[in-house]
Amino acid sequence: MEKSSIINQRQAQVDSSPEVLAQEFVIPEELSGERLDQVLLHYFPELSRSRLQSWIKNQQVKVGNEIIIKPKHKILEGNQLLVVPIMQDQGEWQAVDIDFDIHYQDDDLMIVNKRAGLVVHPAPGHYQDTLVNGLLFRFPELRKLPRAGIVHRLDKDTTGLLVVAKTAEAHKHLVDQLQLREFDREYLALVHHTLVAGDTIDLPIGRHPQIRKKMTVIENGTSSAKEAITHYRIEQKFKNFTLLRVKLETGRTHQIRVHLSHINHSIVGDPLYSIRNLKPRGMSDEFAETFDSFNRQALHATSLGLQHPKTGEPMSWSVPLPNDFELLIAAIQKHDAR
Repeated sequence: MEKSSIINQRQAQVDSSPEVLAQEFVIPEELSGERLDQVLLHYFPELSRSRLQSWIKNQQVKVGNEIIIKPKHKILEGNQLLVVPIMQDQGEWQAVDIDFDIHYQDDDLMIVNKRAGLVVHPAPGHYQDTLVNGLLFRFPELRKLPRAGIVHRLDKDTTGLLVVAKTAEAHKHLVDQLQLREFDREYLALVHHTLVAGDTIDLPIGRHPQIRKKMTVIENGTSSAKEAITHYRIEQKFKNFTLLRVKLETGRTHQIRVHLSHINHSIVGDPLYSIRNLKPRGMSDEFAETFDSFNRQALHATSLGLQHPKTGEPMSWSVPLPNDFELLIAAIQKHDAR
């Protein structure tokens, strides 16, 4: 059989499958000139490059109307990228009875209120104790969806709201909204020192050149840096801290943590981006114990708004601070009152 016939037959099989829905992207300026596998890594950051390269070689990726099978193919601004995310790896993900809180759900989506310590996707060191494992246990049909329906992520120790699609159609619709920056995401962040006013941080973020698990602000115009925009305003002031309400315009890895650290207002308890032992003077033993026991970043995804993927209706949800965060705020207030 001729190669073109094989490609057409494969595409027809994919197009007719009710379990696979192609995802489309328009390449922005900041990704222009990048290799195809690097561009896919931008859109599917939880997957390995080898997995994404296998998608390319298995003819699951189109640029315009052409199937591209070379991972090093250069992508240009404005290119139409179509990806058929057949997720063979998901067959290896285990369904495990993991505790997680569903804040809202209907036939098309669910809103999860993620607790601290829960990893979202399987990764080295966390293969059977993640939100994905728990989702597959409660909803086995999500195995058919890219990323088990998860549309966006929260860091392991960040708490709060994230959305999970329950159908392929809902997943595509929600991913499109996210790419178009139509999600309304607000966070509460407790930072060191006192700020006098809100502001916007518009600084590109990329991988730290020496410490690979960290991200950093990169202002020299390198292609590895991605646009990142964070808005914040003051929610509550304390003598040594400020509680900020933060709104994301983009969604880069560790974005809020990196941006706030860059302006010297790192998030309390952040193990990567805050200065250790940065404590106010005159702490009581009780306050010191509460402060030291809060061993994660004080960051909470408090509200989420989006357009319902089926009805088009604007919907929003909000959740209060988790108990450990509330206790920390109360301890700060008591310290200030002294």
